[in-house]
Amino acid sequence: MNEFKEIRPTTFNEYIGQEDLKRNLKIAIEAALRRREPLEHSLFYGPPGLGKTTLAAVIANEMGVNIIVTAAPAISQKKDLAALLTSIEENGSVIFIDEIHRLPKAVEEMLYAAMEDFTLHIMIGEGAGARPISIRLPMFTLIGATTRAGKVSPPLRDRFGMIFRLDYYKTGDLIKIIRRTANIINVEVTKDGAKLIAERAKGTPRIANKLLKRVRDFAQIHSNNRINGEIALRAFRNLGIDELGLSKEDREYLIMLIKKFEGGPVGIDSISTALNEEKDTVEDVIEPYLIRIGLIKRTKKGRVATGNSYRYLGLTKTPQRKLFDE
Repeated sequence: MNEFKEIRPTTFNEYIGQEDLKRNLKIAIEAALRRREPLEHSLFYGPPGLGKTTLAAVIANEMGVNIIVTAAPAISQKKDLAALLTSIEENGSVIFIDEIHRLPKAVEEMLYAAMEDFTLHIMIGEGAGARPISIRLPMFTLIGATTRAGKVSPPLRDRFGMIFRLDYYKTGDLIKIIRRTANIINVEVTKDGAKLIAERAKGTPRIANKLLKRVRDFAQIHSNNRINGEIALRAFRNLGIDELGLSKEDREYLIMLIKKFEGGPVGIDSISTALNEEKDTVEDVIEPYLIRIGLIKRTKKGRVATGNSYRYLGLTKTPQRKLFDE
């Protein structure tokens, strides 16, 4: 059984949460279908794991069209974009580009005409013998996704007819997602078990499903494949996931910020070096939730640990040491 494919919703009825976004998309899709036109190009932004890729697949399914899924790092040259666009076989197809803010400028500029008038402009040949040609493309819907909306260039952003922000999920919606997934992967989860998992999922469906599977492993060995509150707590202690949903990596970040850099401010390059993590991983995976729950702040001078962060770790905030006598 391919659990990944089964867990991902394929219709709006199966897609839990993001109600305002879904309501607007349903109207846009119904209108496009009545006009027999492709859906307008759409941009989704928000932290990772909230369902941007899944939502693109749901849209394609609701429109009754094919979907081509790729990511910006795979489109590093113009020829890559040309190959992608010329692979479209039918009108209305959806092209999904994840982390679209990472497209190189030359590729992005080539994309503009394709988005506006469904035409691909390319050069044939080299040097003095090179000549431009234009290729008419089937009409398509481009869906871009990004974790950094501010990094999407204004010219590209302006070419999206619809722009939506995906929000963190409420505990109630995460419980519904966990129960749905538990049914698919054939594990029993009680009300208190689902609630505990949801509360430690950082408002993110991807994390909720990942935690459910790890707790399932524990339950399979220790409680006949049944997840209740007690088993979930035991599993989380074993996994190092605390009541706030923070992992060992999250706590290492906070300890490093306070003990090594005296609570900040400190720049992201210094933090990523100290943690031995990629800068993108720190900015996109670790920091957003810590900011959301008020443990750190991003300032113009760098990252700063809040008073809540000291209290969480049971530390006392002390004045910064002076490197030189004044």
